[in-house]
Amino acid sequence: MDDAAVLTADEAQGGSRSPDTTTHRFAVSGMVCGSCASRLQAQLARVPGVRDARVNLATERAEVVADPDSVDPGALGAAVDRAGFTAHFPDETGSAAAGEDSDAAGQPVGQRERRHMAIAAVLALPFLAQMLAMALGLGWHMPVWAELALAAPVQFWLGWRFYQGAWQAAKQGTGTMDTLVALGTSAAFLYSLVLVLSQGHAAAGQLYFEASVMVITLVLLGKWLEARAKQGTTAALRALMALRPDEATVLRDGEERRVPVGQVQGGETVLVRPGERIPVDGRILEGESDIDESLITGESLPVTRRPGEAVTGGAVNGPGFLRVEATAVGADSTLSRIVALVEAAQAGQAPVQRLVDRVSAIFVPTVLAIAAVAALAWLLAGFGVETALVAGVSVLVIACPCALGLATPSALVAGTGAAARAGILIRDIETLERAHRVDTVVFDKTGTLTEGRPRLVDSHAVVGDETALLRLAASAQQASEHPLARAVVAAARERDLALQPVDGFRAVTGLGVTGTVDGRPVAIGSADFMAEEGVDSGSVEPVAADWQDRGLAVMWVAVDGRIAGLIAVADPVRPASASAVAALRARGIETVLLSGDTEAMARTIADQVGIATVMAPVRPEGKADAIARLQDEGRVVAMVGDGINDAPALAAADVGMAMGSGTDVAMETAKITLMRPDPRLTGEALNVARATWTKIWQNLFWAFAYNVIALPVAALGLLNPAVAGAAMALSSVSVVSNALLLRRWRPQIERAAGVRDRGQQEQPERAIA
Repeated sequence: MDDAAVLTADEAQGGSRSPDTTTHRFAVSGMVCGSCASRLQAQLARVPGVRDARVNLATERAEVVADPDSVDPGALGAAVDRAGFTAHFPDETGSAAAGEDSDAAGQPVGQRERRHMAIAAVLALPFLAQMLAMALGLGWHMPVWAELALAAPVQFWLGWRFYQGAWQAAKQGTGTMDTLVALGTSAAFLYSLVLVLSQGHAAAGQLYFEASVMVITLVLLGKWLEARAKQGTTAALRALMALRPDEATVLRDGEERRVPVGQVQGGETVLVRPGERIPVDGRILEGESDIDESLITGESLPVTRRPGEAVTGGAVNGPGFLRVEATAVGADSTLSRIVALVEAAQAGQAPVQRLVDRVSAIFVPTVLAIAAVAALAWLLAGFGVETALVAGVSVLVIACPCALGLATPSALVAGTGAAARAGILIRDIETLERAHRVDTVVFDKTGTLTEGRPRLVDSHAVVGDETALLRLAASAQQASEHPLARAVVAAARERDLALQPVDGFRAVTGLGVTGTVDGRPVAIGSADFMAEEGVDSGSVEPVAADWQDRGLAVMWVAVDGRIAGLIAVADPVRPASASAVAALRARGIETVLLSGDTEAMARTIADQVGIATVMAPVRPEGKADAIARLQDEGRVVAMVGDGINDAPALAAADVGMAMGSGTDVAMETAKITLMRPDPRLTGEALNVARATWTKIWQNLFWAFAYNVIALPVAALGLLNPAVAGAAMALSSVSVVSNALLLRRWRPQIERAAGVRDRGQQEQPERAIA
């Protein structure tokens, strides 16, 4: 699943494509418990051409990885139908998930559950009154035919869904929660029906219609509460998807036109008025405004954007009028990539979930056996059919495979959603598992701990004057994308120096560049690069050493094969870098600075931010080896970087984190993307991983503990079936509600600053109202 972040236009049709696989993502309705998800997953995995299938019960979504062009949605839909469920594939807008208030089938969340639950509650009220009267010793009973009339619609109309689910499971040779509810309530209902038909009014006080009615009512209540809670766990993803505008205003043939966002083409001019949502990724051509990117980057304050700067689709424009050139549309946009990353992470399965799936597969048959043994044991012990029935039915209705099935995915969905709201995108569940065990964080220097916007501060000419040196250096580097090169070019343009064309430009990653300017060969780079080029730089070593001791980046400039001078560039340390390192050290996590600069320069930066261990100078190809050496010491290593040079190290680390200001290569290689260039998010990513992992294990503990305790208690006849049904319904709700607490997670940096109030965190949609 590592290629899920590399998206193409196929994503708009619910699939992403890599060179050797195609990923299909779609919604599924009709699942009720973990056994359903396991059965569907197995059915999808049997489709020819499918390499991997994952089904998430909490989000009611499936993700299928298949050989390219070998599996189409029709084949997957047929497999879903065979399993007894319904698949909902994306429409042309690319939305595979439902909207803010919709379930997998596109219907309002909980509408059916709420309506059925309300009707069942009305029909159950007389039974509840009868149970209270009996508890108070009043001896009041409804007429037996009234009980039958009230119970029948609950059992066979409102409870029909359980029979349908049980039948679908039986056709697959398995069992689900529906099987247990259908068998348990049917046993109570049919036993009571036989007594009514055989004894008439004399059966009063011996009937168990109230058990079947109360169990179905309470299960329906539980399903409604569960739907509401699951809706909460996916709120962050739905808020992101709601950022997609429906239409955009574009300039075509000199006229303004409103067109669907999907029809906007790259390179078109898009007009964005004050207060509107920016429809596509782009670059500002005209205008200046404060842009609210809070739901995309997690940055709470608006950011001022000016001509030439990039804007992100889905962000809210402030007071200014903007003309924007569209640079990325559809599935290639930042918002689509974020949604795809979050969906891919939420579709994942933790290794412990595989154990849960194996337990779920045998859970229902085991419960059926326990119920049968319990009923038989009470009969053999000389107790009547009524006592045996109570024990057997109680076992059936108190068992809860739902709690087991929801324990992991509900926490995963809530945790990754909370992280996304804070500007932290976690690629997959394996990353989440490793992240909470990280004990060493390795930082790149440039663009990570420093601002990545260096500026020229000094120069030293050996031949000619400093102006000529700067003109040659800037001319040679104008084709380079390296931050240091851009700083030199910017300084030359600020001084209105006329740059000459460069011929034969060549960049050597991590070392420098060469080219021919005005017929003269020029080489610019590090001291090692000068040595490789056969240039003697000994005469300027004292100046270079002094600059490096002051924390400046030094570039050697050679012209015609001889040293021509030095250029010093300063890259300020980010204000938050020191506090980021301090927060990690406070958690007992060791920090390391990994840099291609000289050890003296790297040490200067390390001292400023509080890092004790420095690995420098390290070439790009050696960074992965440096990570491997730390891992060989038994450490779990996270690497934080932002550039192409960091990509090998990001891939080699246990957890690679890419700063959102970095290159696409870095972000596609990393397993965690930090959507804004704040190094403090490194610690926050580890915090949310730990919080999510803790919730997963809490949920699993309570789900297993509930069943381990509840089943023997029910088998011993210590529970009324109605009470057992209530306990079963509440177990699922409690697991999802516990996971829902993760929505309250906020980065410590936000809590300390008091920037965002709880209402904004609970209902992020308000930020874009």
